[in-house]
Amino acid sequence: MTVCAIEPVTGHEDGAGRAGGGAACAITADGAYAARLTRAGDSLFPERWTLDGPEPYAVPLPGNQPEEPGTEVQPLSDGRVLIHRPMAARHAFSLLYPTGPGTGELPLGTVECPDEDTRLRLLPPSPGGRRAYALAVGRRSTAVWLVAGGPPGPQQVAEVPGHCSGGAWLDRDGRMLALDREAGGRTKAVVVDLERGGEMSPLLQIAPDSDDRVLLADPDSGLLLVGSDAPSPGRERLGWGVLGSTLPVRFPECLRPTDRVVTPFAIQPGQMLTPEQCAVALRVDGPAGSWVGVWRPAERKVHHFPAPAGWLAGTGLWTADGVLRLPYATGAVPCGVAGLRAPGQERRRAGLDVRAASGAGEPEGGGASGALPSAEGPLSLHFGHGGFPRPVPLQQAPLGRLVTK
Repeated sequence: MTVCAIEPVTGHEDGAGRAGGGAACAITADGAYAARLTRAGDSLFPERWTLDGPEPYAVPLPGNQPEEPGTEVQPLSDGRVLIHRPMAARHAFSLLYPTGPGTGELPLGTVECPDEDTRLRLLPPSPGGRRAYALAVGRRSTAVWLVAGGPPGPQQVAEVPGHCSGGAWLDRDGRMLALDREAGGRTKAVVVDLERGGEMSPLLQIAPDSDDRVLLADPDSGLLLVGSDAPSPGRERLGWGVLGSTLPVRFPECLRPTDRVVTPFAIQPGQMLTPEQCAVALRVDGPAGSWVGVWRPAERKVHHFPAPAGWLAGTGLWTADGVLRLPYATGAVPCGVAGLRAPGQERRRAGLDVRAASGAGEPEGGGASGALPSAEGPLSLHFGHGGFPRPVPLQQAPLGRLVTK
């Protein structure tokens, strides 16, 4: 039995560059493909991983010349890989695909950003996997661009006043996009309807003077992971709420360790009626390095597990039946996926079940302790035109009477 030790890992430790959404690699919503930049000597080139077969495998997609730092890649559900190449004031987009021994490339067009202060990056993969979007943050406004999967050439589909960051999809159609909008010195999450000309609505407004962000969202259950300094002014805390629920947003104590940084990166899908049972994957960074945490809103503790060696840290995807798939790459295994089964009420311990071209192992994991959750104002949702659910802001909660369970 091979045991993965807890050891320092980073998203770029094996030379990987930035993938779509700012991660070490980007994974389609259905988990079929991943893409990343990898290094051969001093050169960067794109690489596509196929994850839905009996064994994961990688296909290199080198171009005519090495890629520059700042290049982003993102897989589509048909197996092609979108590449974003910044070139001064121009941002070029193409689709890459394997053609026998070579790489085919389909140019999609460019986005012009004449203002040197504008920053453009890819948003996380859309739920359907057929479209890809980019966020261009300018001095006074932020534009959302459809860069693949639409009409020929990039199309601007929304413009939001202010500086926006983040990006989380709230529905399975890839229509409702949550962004963190900075205006008036405060950051509040808003939702942008991409099918209604970029119509914007407030989403998170916990207190007038708090910074409230959406970190992750699950379209099936409506579970949201949020970051806010409302309960602890000046220090962001990790909390959770449910779209469509009048129950309060909670800030569990077990997600506020004093000597670690906790970052959520994946939510278990398919839990339609039980969002509190969704397993949430956490990247935990502490003095001993980085490892994986698993937590459910219904529980009062975080379960801790060693990361596989070479983990592309902060990336992974849940299956509906509760297996967390963690991509990793080492010198011996250049393309591997570790499967971590989430602990549940009936099973408190879980093991790592490693699938890679070189073989399989089953490292052991361990548990950890947590504390009591607290609560804030309700996050609700109502139905707009055509019966489509539209988020509305959190009620402003009296922070002086925190509720604990």
